[in-house]
Amino acid sequence: MTTRKPLKNLEDFIDAISTLRGPDGCPWDREQDHKTLKKYLLNESYELIDAIDSGQPDEICEELGDVLLQVILHSQIASEKGQFDIEDVARQIKEKIIHRHPHVFGDKTVKNADEVVVNWEAIKNKEKTERDSALDGVPRSAPALMRAEQLSKKAVAVGFEWPDIEMLWDTFYSEIDEFKQAINSRNKDRIKDEMGDMLFCIVNLARWYKIDPEMALQESNNKFISRFNLMEKNAGKNLTEFTQPELEELWQEAKKTFK
Repeated sequence: MTTRKPLKNLEDFIDAISTLRGPDGCPWDREQDHKTLKKYLLNESYELIDAIDSGQPDEICEELGDVLLQVILHSQIASEKGQFDIEDVARQIKEKIIHRHPHVFGDKTVKNADEVVVNWEAIKNKEKTERDSALDGVPRSAPALMRAEQLSKKAVAVGFEWPDIEMLWDTFYSEIDEFKQAINSRNKDRIKDEMGDMLFCIVNLARWYKIDPEMALQESNNKFISRFNLMEKNAGKNLTEFTQPELEELWQEAKKTFK
């Protein structure tokens, strides 16, 4: 077992949060509950992702602290109600990690990372006996692309899968045709429905090729921003003053820099 530093700062941090929530603590912190803190947990998680993408250790460390603050706050609120505390949180996740890694903490063997994932899901399903459907457990509040990927993976885990990639591509082209037909119908509800089906199929293509659709789209977003910003810089004036062919020329030039 690797040696680690004493957890004095962590213990002091937990005590500090307890003080903030105490009778003589901070009025704002004392007013918070699980629901009011939801938006902060979400925001801090996105800021951590940005820090990870930046590759800057100091930024990652700072944003991890902000996420940890949310974990400690939620644990403190529950502790005040006699429900659980941060020690219970740590104990439960420790036991879960050990139980779901029998190839490390037990005598099971695995060939590769893919087999680890399969075992993880099998163990998880045995733990969650209260679930009625194979699709249960996917957060409703998750981003749509991420949720679609998780739903798809759960369906595949019970054998509901295209027999080969060619049939998946055929399904995708079929969804495109149905989307075009919906556009011709001018029925907005139908257009939205077919757009959703097309996007869901794209997510399955990403899953088939082992691509994270959420990360892929984020990278495309960032690439678009870089190209568009360069367009604005090269233009030297407001883009609204350019014709469509001129904008296309600026775009193609920006694409050479950010491929």
